[in-house]
Amino acid sequence: MKILIVDDDPKIRSFVSRGLQESGIECESAEDGETALARLRSEPFDLVLLDVMLPGIQGWDVLATLRRDGRSVPVIWVTARDGVDERVKGLQLGGDDYVVKPFAFAELLARIQAVHRRHALSEVRRVADLEIDPVAGTARRAGRLLDLTRMEYTLLRKLAEHEGRAVSRGELLKSVWGIEFDPGTNVVDVHVRRLRRKLDAPFTLPLIHTVRGSGYRLADHA
Repeated sequence: MKILIVDDDPKIRSFVSRGLQESGIECESAEDGETALARLRSEPFDLVLLDVMLPGIQGWDVLATLRRDGRSVPVIWVTARDGVDERVKGLQLGGDDYVVKPFAFAELLARIQAVHRRHALSEVRRVADLEIDPVAGTARRAGRLLDLTRMEYTLLRKLAEHEGRAVSRGELLKSVWGIEFDPGTNVVDVHVRRLRRKLDAPFTLPLIHTVRGSGYRLADHA
């Protein structure tokens, strides 16, 4: 996960950055709304922690601009503005949660993880011409609906969650089949072969790649 912290208070930025990094989360920061918009338009972030009171462009306008641009990145308000009307406004503008300063970092982290999980569960994932819709429970390639079994679809989603990196057979056994140990079966390889016949065989560009000694990777390049 990569998070952008938008706050004009250097102590808050330092405190939150340190906590996120210690939790294994990559983070960057911006001290004003204009810088935040420029960063969000030029590089991908998984979540934004956004203050309301900022120099220049206020937080309200930062979020409103993001949503007008069609950017669905999750946003958690982190602000001292604790009025009910302001909380409602923040959520109506498209915010995903609202945390009032001062706060305990453990609570902020829990809210970050909850928002990130909700977003990941509902977000349509795209890899090249593949589109996975977790809400509809479907996968399409080049606009064509793929006829996948429940297990094949679950396997594809797990590979998509780790797009670009190899997922080991052990990880797949645990997350797809609920098997905590390697029973010496080739169930993963069998299902990957079946998935490839539906996902890759009818198309020119293969998306599932075997990483020798590591597992399988879903990516639009070898």
